[in-house]
Amino acid sequence: MTENQLTQIIIGCAIDVHRQLGPGLLESAYQECLRYELEQYGLDIKKEVPMPIVYKEVKLNHGYRIDLLVENKVVIELKAVENLTDVHLAQTLTYLRLGNFKLGLILNFHTIVLKKGIKRVINRG
Repeated sequence: MTENQLTQIIIGCAIDVHRQLGPGLLESAYQECLRYELEQYGLDIKKEVPMPIVYKEVKLNHGYRIDLLVENKVVIELKAVENLTDVHLAQTLTYLRLGNFKLGLILNFHTIVLKKGIKRVINRG
């Protein structure tokens, strides 16, 4: 399955979760529910994937973690914040670069309509 096909499934599942739960919960609640929904599609989902920083020959484990990784292709960064900022974008781009992934999604569940809280992020590097 391509990244674009996975993205369609992920967004559909995220919208379902948001419709059921609405805004106002912690990221961890949305994470568990979205993981459940994606697993119902038979997708391989990894949660809290460690993302070490490699600097020259040094591997630094500083607690950076990808919220969800779908089929080892699509990075999902979950948020429950008033507004997405450049820092959220930079964080997701960093995960894409460090893991050599092409595509990520930032999903901000703290919106009235989830469609307004979705940001697609592409690793062009």
